[in-house]
Amino acid sequence: MSGLLRTIATRATCAAPSLRPQTVMQRASIYSRPAKGKVGAVETAIGISMFSLAILGPAGWILSHLEEYKTKE
Repeated sequence: MSGLLRTIATRATCAAPSLRPQTVMQRASIYSRPAKGKVGAVETAIGISMFSLAILGPAGWILSHLEEYKTKE
């Protein structure tokens, strides 16, 4: 009976966690170093403004032209 359950558990995608075979999880080690160069205030301001423009720009365009989108021709 346990062989049947093991076969079903390995083939079923929605099997209960208790029926799945135990696997060994390997974790990657992450090594980090300090940045090669410091990022200045000007670069930070430009980066933040570009990201906010890319995210909020299309939404602002749609909201400013909302009346034009409401009218159907």
